[in-house]
Parts: sequence; structure tokens; C-alpha cells
Amino acid sequence: MATVELLFSALPEHVRTARLVAAAVARRAGVDEAVLDEVRLAVGEACSRAVGLHVSHGLGSPVRVVLTEAEKKFSIEVADDAPHAVVVEATAGARAGSAGAGSGAAVPAAEEGAEGEDDMGLAVISGLVDDVEVSADETGGHIRMSWPTTPAPALS
Repeated sequence: MATVELLFSALPEHVRTARLVAAAVARRAGVDEAVLDEVRLAVGEACSRAVGLHVSHGLGSPVRVVLTEAEKKFSIEVADDAPHAVVVEATAGARAGSAGAGSGAAVPAAEEGAEGEDDMGLAVISGLVDDVEVSADETGGHIRMSWPTTPAPALS
């Protein structure tokens, strides 16, 4: 299992770098080319959300992105250190027309005024990724997303 860990300052300009790294690692892991734009968009949404939470809470700690290549699966976890006092239960729905069903996910309640933006970001991620889990507690939040991979053909 190969893992890449990316830590970056909670600045909006670093989100683009995280998207590019995620797409490059996903391509190398064997994620279908047709899905790479979805990977980029989902990582961008998750990282933008984490940056926004760090900024709104005045946190100096970095945003963490862990990219993991496993057998037949590529996973990305984006973590923030923002305290989430209240957690509500929600369902992360699968994309319309896909075979996979949505999974239950804990979604952190948003700060007043940012609730619509936070909900929109999570809705975009849920629409882009069939396999997504969102969790949060008083120590921070995590968005875990995964995509199937196809092994590279063996060279003979």
C-alpha cells in the first residue's frame, strides 16, 4: 500500500497544488482517466472547506491530505483541525444513475452564516464521489473519498 501525505498552510492558493498532486497520484494509482476531473474537483472542494474552517477558527495548523493507493482502490482523506461541537447524521448520496448506494455519514453542523456554503461543498463532493464518508468531532473533521482503480497491464 503506497501512501502520500501532503500538509499545507491553510491558504486558498495551496488548494490548487493539492488538486494537482491528487490528480497525479490518482493517475499513477490507476484511476480511470475519465474520472480524474472528478477527483480534482472533489479534492478542491474538500480542501477549500478545510482551509475555510481553519481560517474561520484562527488555526495555524496545516490542512492534511493523505492519498492512499491500495489494491483496486485509491483513497483520499482531507482532515482539518477545526472543532465541530455538534455532529448531525446525514446520508452521502451516490451520483444519480450509478449502481452504488449512498452511505451514512456524519456531517458536522456548520457555523451560522457559513452553513449554506458548507452544505453546498459537501453536496458537491457527494455528487462527485460514489464512496464518501464525512465525520467530525471536537478535534477536527475528516472527509474520506475513494475511487476504484484498474491495474496497469503487465509488460511482457
